[in-house]
Amino acid sequence: MPTLERHDDVFVLDLGDTENRFSPDWLASVEAALEEVERAEGPRALVTAASGKFFSNGLDLEWLSAHADQHEAYVVRVHDLLARVLALPVMTVAALQGHTFAAGAMLSLSHDFRVMRADRGFWCLPEADIGIPFTRGMSALIQARLTPQTAHEAMTTARRYGGDEALAAAVVDRAVGEDAVRTTAVELAASLAGKAGDTLGTIKARMYAPALAALRDRTDPRN
Repeated sequence: MPTLERHDDVFVLDLGDTENRFSPDWLASVEAALEEVERAEGPRALVTAASGKFFSNGLDLEWLSAHADQHEAYVVRVHDLLARVLALPVMTVAALQGHTFAAGAMLSLSHDFRVMRADRGFWCLPEADIGIPFTRGMSALIQARLTPQTAHEAMTTARRYGGDEALAAAVVDRAVGEDAVRTTAVELAASLAGKAGDTLGTIKARMYAPALAALRDRTDPRN
């Protein structure tokens, strides 16, 4: 399960060492960690990382298939997580040491910066291949954080981007060796920790207002 540690001005949220799918218990742990980061005062930044083969494989489809009656509430909760990270009033860096797929890839896009392992692992939005259309909120997030050409390719072709390819397409901001992923993310986050606060939160809220509105929209159950 996700754990949170603080190293000087940098909080490190480790999502876990499994596929790190968004089960209700997993979501609760991440939500609690984000609340702790938000409550803290002074310079601070957040690195979201993981251990093992996966950063995150996204939605817990097995749980969802067994709880179909909770589908809408579950999607709302996932949207809330993506919106919360996107608007967090601290600088955020995702350290992608392994496979980053579907809603896991969207979670990475909610961060201000992404550092990815260069030699192994893929970043991918596989929805076109698995027959699950993006919600309006998810579409808005992806299109707000990627260039139009990259968003189009990633969303319609389900292309798997390796680290160097992801860097070339501006999906990530750094592509480094395996041993340097987390340390690079922490160093980047530490250099930006002084930006935390209400001003940064307002900047993000205004910069991503359309995406945040789509993620928080409760009027359309298909959202």
